[in-house]
Amino acid sequence: MSISAKDVKSLRDRTGAGMMDCKKALIETKGNLEDAIDLMRASGATKAAKRAGKVASEGTIGTYLHFDNRVASMVELNCETDFVANTDDFKALARDIALHIASQAPAGVSDADIAPEVVDRERKIYEEQIREQGKPEHIAEKIVQGKLRKYFEDNTLMAQPFVKNPDQTIGELVTEVSARTGEKIEIARFVRMKVGETG
Repeated sequence: MSISAKDVKSLRDRTGAGMMDCKKALIETKGNLEDAIDLMRASGATKAAKRAGKVASEGTIGTYLHFDNRVASMVELNCETDFVANTDDFKALARDIALHIASQAPAGVSDADIAPEVVDRERKIYEEQIREQGKPEHIAEKIVQGKLRKYFEDNTLMAQPFVKNPDQTIGELVTEVSARTGEKIEIARFVRMKVGETG
């Protein structure tokens, strides 16, 4: 049986699935559009196709103000749908991350957010420390790399142990809530303010 391009397009418009999946479903259902939609829903092709192109463009702003009114933070937490953005689980995650930021003062969300000049400065300090210790050249670079890795763990939000549960990193906490909600969750950006500090 031949399936027309028009039918394939019509099924694709209604399901968001790929052209080949649509054509296959129409062949299996002998061209019946409604049966093809039911078949694709049952196989999960529609859901998979729609999720593949999803971006985390919904979300919320989590805030925290310390009881002494001297430290505050804000974090933009993103997810895929406004439905998840409005759940208690997602809002609690945003609040927890804001509290963590106020407490631990991370320098960036991930390694990529640390300015190259900061990384270079840290590297030079570690290299000088190793030279002073008289370590052999062939192991010096490994030691420097290990110290840089530790620096990133201590100073990037996703790698820091969660202040309310040090056995779990912020990255692991985000992954846990993402698994529960079934949606991609991302920390877009944050800001932390402390009275008397600038920059």
